[in-house]
Amino acid sequence: MAAPQSLQLSSVNNVEIPVHIIHTEENQIQEPAVDEFDYSQRGQWLRAAVLGANDGLVSVASLMMGVASVKEDIKAVIVAGFAGLVAGACSMAIGEFVSVCTQRDVEIAQMKREKLKGSSKSDGNDEKLPNPAQAAAASALAFAIGAVLPLL
Repeated sequence: MAAPQSLQLSSVNNVEIPVHIIHTEENQIQEPAVDEFDYSQRGQWLRAAVLGANDGLVSVASLMMGVASVKEDIKAVIVAGFAGLVAGACSMAIGEFVSVCTQRDVEIAQMKREKLKGSSKSDGNDEKLPNPAQAAAASALAFAIGAVLPLL
């Protein structure tokens, strides 16, 4: 059996994809090179954080401008902005929690289906499942940070 070789393949968009080729007497096996760190887990809460911050900034700023256009009292504008911050953070957290719980349930059902078929490729996939509490916390915190900017 020969030693594994590496080569770079170019795709349609001129992006190089590393591929490991293992030569055997019977056939050739091509496996894509895999990073050791799974970036999809970081992407879950990062997406929630970016959307939360953007929503907090736009929603609270719009709310405060609307209140300021009706009433010139700065206290009313600050109270409305703070109420928008609390309500929006809670809303974003609940929405993100429900969304990620649904995604988690779908992935668990798929894993059970694969296990029944006997084609389960991985044993310890539980740590790769999305964490609803982490996504909800990231979304709420990001909304609050985005909402603080107009309050300042």
